[in-house]
Amino acid sequence: AGSSLELGDYTVVYRAGNPDTPTDNKPDSQARPALLISEEVCNAVRNRIRDESDELESDAQLTLAQWVDDAIKDLELDDDLKPDVRRLALATLMGLGPLDQLLEDPDVDEIMVNGPGTVFVERGGKLQQTDLRFADEDSVLRIIERIVMPLGRRIDESSPMVDARLADGSRVNAVIPPLALDGPVLTIRKFKQFRMSAADLIDRGSLTSDMAELLETAVSMRCNLLISGGTGSGKTTLLNILSSFIPDDERIVTIEDAAELKLGQPHVVRLETRPPNAEGVGEVRIRDLVKNALRMRPDRIVVGECRGAEALDMLQAMNTGHDGSLTTVHANAPRDAIARIETMCLMADLGLPHRAIREQIVRAVDLIVQQSRFQDGTRRITEICELTGIEGDTPVLRTLFHWDAESKTCVASGFRPAFLDGQS
Repeated sequence: AGSSLELGDYTVVYRAGNPDTPTDNKPDSQARPALLISEEVCNAVRNRIRDESDELESDAQLTLAQWVDDAIKDLELDDDLKPDVRRLALATLMGLGPLDQLLEDPDVDEIMVNGPGTVFVERGGKLQQTDLRFADEDSVLRIIERIVMPLGRRIDESSPMVDARLADGSRVNAVIPPLALDGPVLTIRKFKQFRMSAADLIDRGSLTSDMAELLETAVSMRCNLLISGGTGSGKTTLLNILSSFIPDDERIVTIEDAAELKLGQPHVVRLETRPPNAEGVGEVRIRDLVKNALRMRPDRIVVGECRGAEALDMLQAMNTGHDGSLTTVHANAPRDAIARIETMCLMADLGLPHRAIREQIVRAVDLIVQQSRFQDGTRRITEICELTGIEGDTPVLRTLFHWDAESKTCVASGFRPAFLDGQS
């Protein structure tokens, strides 16, 4: 009893009791879910905004809240329904609508809106469908526009895909019709409000204390690190933790598509790419920012992700005095990561031979850290390799730690890392 079923433009509400017993006739607004009523309230407030926009200049939030209360009074709702309608209306007008409660839930890692009627979340590495929904496609579109407009980005039929971020650093991707056939699709990867440490990963079983000590030593000794892994495997989280090992007296320049890194050092310069404007000009790519970063006197360059020709510029930076740089790449294994970097370098279209690119990779990258996501949703470092040279045309990888399926932990291979040569 009390649940509802959407049938086209109609809503069927189930009530307890004998169907032959007459019931009090309630206004039509009482028989509909709070979400649909809140959309009526929002429309009334939007009409008032158009007519009385001058009143919003002093204190917009208080004024909007008062206008929402006025619209609810006009509907003469039951007292038990008013709080839900008010909450949903305010969230739609000033927040992200039904998604606000998911963004506030610390157990939710990712939010996926597959059209107005379907919302999934990821909890503990597992996908779950929620009972949340939007009133219609326009409601989802308004949420997307509210996210991207403050960032100077746009989304419409001529540009139906966009990458953006929320104020807290959460990563956002949106696709709208005509590309999305079942309505606007919105994906939000939440940014953790607290900064994770290596100790947190050790407690979760993502790595061992020996691995953490090795990685901290490698960063402090200015080794160039490449984090490899699949989508959602935790590369950015690991990059944040490894970056925290950089000494406080060094100048760090971070370069990202959507700013997610949050470093605690006092001397950090954060750069972010920019998409083209409505005229198709003004785009600033990661490659442009990497080139510019070399003129900013960086001690370390941290690139959120290499996915194109900027990989060549990153290698050249690592090979020309900017030791201790870090970046990530999408790959399923360390050797796949080398092949992917080689492919991305070829995107620069400079006609470099494969041998020259591989030599650049071997000279530039010291360690490759492989991050993996398991079927149960856990994320772990499964391999740490170092590049020791090149034989013929094949880069030589030496495994320092590898995942042991039998013991379900990472074990050391027994090799002494080459970057420790000469150290006590």
